[in-house]
Amino acid sequence: MAHTNESVVSEFVLLGLSNSWELQLFFFAIFSLVYVTTALGNIMIIVIISSDSHLNSPMYFLLSNLSFIDIFQSNFATPKMLVDFFVEHKTISFEGCMAQIFLLHSFVGSEMMLLVAMAYDRFIAICKPLHYSTIMNRRLCIIFVFVSWAVGILHSVSHLAFTVGLPFCGPNEVDSFFCDLPLVIELACMDTYAMEIITLTNSGLISLGCFLALIISYIIILITVRRRSSSGSSKALSTLTAHITVVILFFGPCIYFYIWPFSRLSVDKFLSLFYVVCTPLLNPIIYSLRNEDVKSAMRKLRNRHVNSWKN
Repeated sequence: MAHTNESVVSEFVLLGLSNSWELQLFFFAIFSLVYVTTALGNIMIIVIISSDSHLNSPMYFLLSNLSFIDIFQSNFATPKMLVDFFVEHKTISFEGCMAQIFLLHSFVGSEMMLLVAMAYDRFIAICKPLHYSTIMNRRLCIIFVFVSWAVGILHSVSHLAFTVGLPFCGPNEVDSFFCDLPLVIELACMDTYAMEIITLTNSGLISLGCFLALIISYIIILITVRRRSSSGSSKALSTLTAHITVVILFFGPCIYFYIWPFSRLSVDKFLSLFYVVCTPLLNPIIYSLRNEDVKSAMRKLRNRHVNSWKN
């Protein structure tokens, strides 16, 4: 990723979370645990879904792809953040900074679209159960996954196309633990108002568009579920609760950041931390604790391994 001749900044300085050595050690211990749990939890979901024939359904196919995205998202900035806790001068190259921007927006854009696909899956399963197997076939699921990645990458490239050519010739300190796009744009040696509007429009449209689609879908589904009184409806409501929890925790910080993207408060750094480091952990925690099918498959997999060790 080459930058223009006007750009004389070859690296950016990341100010991180704190200058206190004690706090940095505390953060390292906490977020190392979160990072390892995120990776193992999402890998566990993929293994459980792929090894249990009872989970061979569109919903779990999409869920395993969500875990796949979360594994990547947990790796684009967190390992460097953990290493930087022990480094006094935290820097990242220009190319590395652009790569972080590209990866973050690719993964976030893909996950938004995949959450919409999962909401559509639940909509068909609950509102049109007789047509579910016909509509939600494997071909459509693969198309959903392909489209989610394509939208995420296009969304990211549209950001990067404007950012990579900006002239960076002065300040190079980013007040975060990773290259946050609005904070990087502010460092450009030019009037960035137009860029700010483009960034707000690009990310705001995809975030609000997906969020509204999800809210409308879940309102229709909840109305449908309330009209029924059966064990199947109770199970559907439990699954829906997990989906809605993920959506709120995922989109809440995202929409907040893009409503006030260039007017940051000190607390925003820690919201970014939650969004980048902790959000990928939501998938295994929420779906494992609230989904009976996943918990049952987990128990069967554990018993299978215990029996194989005994033999």
